[in-house]
Amino acid sequence: MTKCHRNDVGSLLLERSGGNSRLWATFSGASFRRIVIDAVRCGGSFRHDDDDNVQSPESPSRSEKKKKNGGSEKLSELLRLSESSDGGEAAAVEVRRKVAALEEMKVVVRRLQCDDFLAGAVDVRRLAKENAEARTSLALLGAIPTLVALLDLEDVEPQIASLYALLNLGIGNYANKAAIVTAGALHKMLKLIESPNGSPNPAVVEAVVANFLALSALDSNKPIIGSSGAVPFLVKTLKDLDKTSNAQSKQDSLRALYNLSISHLNITLILETDLVPFLLSALGDMVVSERILSILTNIVSTPEGRKAVSTVPDAIPVLVDVLNWTDSPGCQEKGSYVLMVMAHKSYGDRQAMIEAGIVSSLLELTLLGSTLAQKRASRILECLRVDKGKQVSESFGGNAVSAPICGSSSTSADPNLQFKECLEEDEDMMSEEKKAVKQLVQQSLQNNMRRIVKRANLPQDFVPSDHLKSLTSSSTSKSLPF
Repeated sequence: MTKCHRNDVGSLLLERSGGNSRLWATFSGASFRRIVIDAVRCGGSFRHDDDDNVQSPESPSRSEKKKKNGGSEKLSELLRLSESSDGGEAAAVEVRRKVAALEEMKVVVRRLQCDDFLAGAVDVRRLAKENAEARTSLALLGAIPTLVALLDLEDVEPQIASLYALLNLGIGNYANKAAIVTAGALHKMLKLIESPNGSPNPAVVEAVVANFLALSALDSNKPIIGSSGAVPFLVKTLKDLDKTSNAQSKQDSLRALYNLSISHLNITLILETDLVPFLLSALGDMVVSERILSILTNIVSTPEGRKAVSTVPDAIPVLVDVLNWTDSPGCQEKGSYVLMVMAHKSYGDRQAMIEAGIVSSLLELTLLGSTLAQKRASRILECLRVDKGKQVSESFGGNAVSAPICGSSSTSADPNLQFKECLEEDEDMMSEEKKAVKQLVQQSLQNNMRRIVKRANLPQDFVPSDHLKSLTSSSTSKSLPF
């Protein structure tokens, strides 16, 4: 029979309830588990109530409740005490670590607020770089307003240290991002790059651009950053890349402009600059093309944005050429989205797309593109097909699908002659429709052939014009693919 240790367990618990847990350390984990099992098997009770003998007339006695639930309650409490005793040392170590880290951050903030502000800013940057808890604690200790105030200093070194400290404080912390903007950091950052003596310091420009990128990730900051005057600065940094900034600043500027373009309130501000022509001229650089197309997808979501893109010379041919970048599915998907929105909204843009040879590119995309690109290409083809049907209908006064009216002509009384004239008129109508569609397909095939010659760096007269006409005429003798 198992030997019960009721008195031992009771004494252990009394010693712990008295605030002394030293006795727990004398037992190993195995011996404590044996005590737990023995206590549960014997049904020993270690919870003492002063009113055990008091009963309510409407409810069962406490002794009956203990018989029913006593075993599980004793087991759960003993296990909780076991866990706390086993992890007590590790928990104490963790508490000591956190206390030491908090004391260090307090010292850093005090140093930041005193004369040793440069070392304090460097320490804030170091502590907040990879520690999410430190970012929250430093903000609660008042580091953000002090760092923003240091941007007013004349020395470049503490300015840069403060900018990167603010950048690290905002990483993955939306509350800190909002607090940095609320503290007035945007206008002070823009003031730093307004150099009256010439170009601003490249290191300061890089740090400011990085901060705008981080702060613009928060939706509530997007309209505030746009209205602060950051858009012209970012566009200028992007265009004057070789003069004032490096490749990292170029990437950060593009990403920040994309974040800002998500808010429709910033589209007008973006269109006031010459960003759209610059983006279209920069398409072709595969390092930045997908990011450029992402910005254009946001711009064409507004009527003024679509108009701005359409008015750029050769904008449609450049976007159509994106569809032929079979090695970049992301560019194909975003380029087809821009063209799909423009084709859906503007008849003039649809005509420009047809003239640029978009039909053959779309047909190729529906076969070789990604799933999303295939769907968007099909929608553009649908828009062009409906538009072409309207053209044919209008060319015949809106009665292209109606049979010619015959039988009451005063020109001839011969029924056979009247029927012959009706057939000739029907054939003329069908031939006009075939001519229109044939002309459309010929034009797209010719544009596609010229594009192939251009890509292969062949001379322009590599394919004679007569041979090109005969090739397209023979190709269009078959039934149309759409």
